[in-house]
Amino acid sequence: MSVEGKPAFLVTAADLAPEALALLGDYEIVYAGRTPSEQDIVDLCARHNPVAIIVRYSKVGAAAMDAAPALRVISKHGSGTDTIDKAAAKNRDIEVVAAVGANAQAVAEQALTLILACAKSVTELNERMHSGHWDKATHKSLELGGKTLGLVGLGAIGRKTALMASAIGMRVIGFDPYASDLPGHIQPVDLDTLWRESDVISLHCPLTADNAKIINEKTLAACRPGVIVVNTARGGLIDEVALLKAVSSGHVRSAGLDSFSQEPMAQGHPFQGRKGFILSPHVGGVTSAAYVSMGVAAARNALNVLARHS
Repeated sequence: MSVEGKPAFLVTAADLAPEALALLGDYEIVYAGRTPSEQDIVDLCARHNPVAIIVRYSKVGAAAMDAAPALRVISKHGSGTDTIDKAAAKNRDIEVVAAVGANAQAVAEQALTLILACAKSVTELNERMHSGHWDKATHKSLELGGKTLGLVGLGAIGRKTALMASAIGMRVIGFDPYASDLPGHIQPVDLDTLWRESDVISLHCPLTADNAKIINEKTLAACRPGVIVVNTARGGLIDEVALLKAVSSGHVRSAGLDSFSQEPMAQGHPFQGRKGFILSPHVGGVTSAAYVSMGVAAARNALNVLARHS
């Protein structure tokens, strides 16, 4: 409880959209800063005893939950809840909610951007041009029309990516054991078929114990030579050592990655400076519009849970 007598909302970041803050006038807002550690979250929970946590960065584990006996809800500023210890929350009757779909357009656009950048050698040609080269006579890019895009995960983001890819003439296949009522431009397949038939593979599933490192030495070997791999989901979905080997050998034409096993990426990571890797710092869902929609959804989701407990 704050000194003002208002219950506290802890935001694991340095800011929240004004539109979201407008919904939280009855609460004290406590910010954890730009790059909070897990221990920072624990300490702030102990100091402020929040009734809700809006999770943007860092992890929220059992220690933080135990430090905040008033905590009733942990609300993700986005769709992926792998940074929240959901088993610990369930054991403590703390609800975990997510802003599912709030950043779907933004992440789908990032996925398509990475697909196009990989197929058209955008970053490589840009660097060559800035160095004074003119590679028109020697360069051949990949035309995506008629090629097959394989989507692992067919939730809101995967479906938007499918629609965009279909619009540029790609055949779209996808795997998702939980998806139903798929639109006609997505052909459902099993994973073996997806690895075998895809020219481009894009990951759009949550990270779970069952699918960790779903892209690995074995699954990459089953893919077509020259496949493009794109990940705008979670870094833990990829065995990074296996991907590095596959890109270096040329079996994978290029990889467009927006998420990584360890974030932020440390200086000296083996992907850095390597030909065949296009990297972005997990910004797929970071647009002005998504910032507002995720913040508002996270605030509303938390308030809905608190209303049920009042």
